[in-house]
Amino acid sequence: MSQQQISLPAKLINGGIAGIVGVTCVFPVDLAKTRLQNQRSGQQVYKSMMDCLVKTIRSEGYFGMYRGAAVNLTLVTPEKAIKLAANDLFRHHLSKDGKGLTVFKEMLAGCGAGMCQVIVTTPMEMLKIQLQDAGRIAAQQQKPVMISPTKLAVTNTVLSRSYNSGPVMSAPRAVSATQIAKELLQKQGIQGLYKGLGATLMRDVPFSIVYFPLFANLNRLGKPSPAESSPFYWAFLSGCVAGSTAAVAVNPCDVVKTRLQSLNKGASEESYNGVMDCVSKIMRKEGPSAFLKGAGCRALVIAPLFGIAQVMYFVGVGEYILDNYSPSFPSF
Repeated sequence: MSQQQISLPAKLINGGIAGIVGVTCVFPVDLAKTRLQNQRSGQQVYKSMMDCLVKTIRSEGYFGMYRGAAVNLTLVTPEKAIKLAANDLFRHHLSKDGKGLTVFKEMLAGCGAGMCQVIVTTPMEMLKIQLQDAGRIAAQQQKPVMISPTKLAVTNTVLSRSYNSGPVMSAPRAVSATQIAKELLQKQGIQGLYKGLGATLMRDVPFSIVYFPLFANLNRLGKPSPAESSPFYWAFLSGCVAGSTAAVAVNPCDVVKTRLQSLNKGASEESYNGVMDCVSKIMRKEGPSAFLKGAGCRALVIAPLFGIAQVMYFVGVGEYILDNYSPSFPSF
């Protein structure tokens, strides 16, 4: 990489296409992950990933598994583009001397990429989680609860329920990401969309520090020679292994992030005042095992997501598009 010029527009296109293809393939598993992570002890609606997917299809239909996919598909393009392109640029500039990168420099490049991506990741995850978790809240509320028709009619919005701690609960109506974003901006300003920023940094920076060096070294093993690229299937497998390893390693941070970003609470579900408050309450009330909730789902999401992403990225669609259909862009 140090011997070549880096075309930033091409890398952004590659990252964007990679994100769209990957998210489309694995989104149902990501939905199951969010719902499992938000479950509290004694209030389980779903027993496992498959149980969650089956119940989702039964209650919400096939497209219920893609609840929140629109916001993810819209924002995953800049998110993956920033993450992958930033890592390439940092690696390029850290290897200016023409030598291969040390593991420390690879981790440093990954750290920089993780810090850049949260600009988009935090609001994307914030909106996605509200939409993904709506079905779990509705399913939990279908359990026998005495609610008067008058009170049920009064509490008719999703977000209004999140700011009321009273016992009266209603099934959430369909709500869009645009509505949620608009209401958050009106009530809390831009910081409303960036709720859980600290936890997102806590998850994404370590993830990138683990993922990118691990992928680079695994992918290097598949190269026939230092001057050649590894086969596409090797890039896919390297992305899967590195992604699932990093995903499980940072799963406790992902649980904390998911809890902090969930505005809508089920019956008797507590709220949290920051990362440390969330960690202490989960540890005290649910035990250490709660931090591994959804770890299997997250590994199943991230493995193919990054496997597909790396294949699409290294195929070089962006370079092909820019070479054939547009004027030249500056390289770095």
